[in-house]
Amino acid sequence: LQADTEAMASTREQVEMELGALTAQVAVLQARIMRLDALGEQVAQIADLDNGEFDFSQTPALGGPELIEETAASIAPAELQRQLQWLDQLVENRESQLAILDGQLNAREMKSQAFVAGRPVKWGWMSSAFGRRTDPFTGKKAWHNGVDFAGKAGSDVIAIAGGVITAAAKRYGYGLMVEINHGNGFATRYAHNADNLVAVGDVVEKGAVIARMGSSGRSTGPHVHFEVLRNGKPMNPARYINRASL
Repeated sequence: LQADTEAMASTREQVEMELGALTAQVAVLQARIMRLDALGEQVAQIADLDNGEFDFSQTPALGGPELIEETAASIAPAELQRQLQWLDQLVENRESQLAILDGQLNAREMKSQAFVAGRPVKWGWMSSAFGRRTDPFTGKKAWHNGVDFAGKAGSDVIAIAGGVITAAAKRYGYGLMVEINHGNGFATRYAHNADNLVAVGDVVEKGAVIARMGSSGRSTGPHVHFEVLRNGKPMNPARYINRASL
């Protein structure tokens, strides 16, 4: 009888230890879900999602028992196992949502980087517009494929969108010029530079300093000649200079 009692006590102790371990696992998963939910809500707010597609405050449509807060001794091992399985599903669901959301944010950032918008200089003024103008050298009417921004020699020339450098050298009429391919058929050119600070193949971000303003090539003074091309055709840069960024 004593041996049976000791065996039962040992079995009970083992069961309680297992229940305690399972309960601890439940608590760990619950805490992990709370952290994932908090992170998810913050990321969703940053992404400005308001359509409920990523609502981390709501329980997803999953089957399973409701979470119950009881002591380990009052919960059957099978019930704890069901809770663990359900919590595992919740964690997997939250991590999947966060992965999708992270992908959307990265895609949005890439799109924003490549969005052609802004001025090619931080300081300066537009000294010549796009279209027909009087050529400063001949005095005759001629077509101007870009716009000119005059400023201080040596001042920064900046990329108005992210992309890949496809040209960074002297070109007839342009002097020292930088050309950036932004994808989706868009490219921009920055000419008459004093120095080019990038090389062909470089990847640049929006706002990167790519050159120093100068007067190289066919130029009457320090300025940057700025062009926007779409599928190789010169566009009026004014519509992109004044364009709101994403």
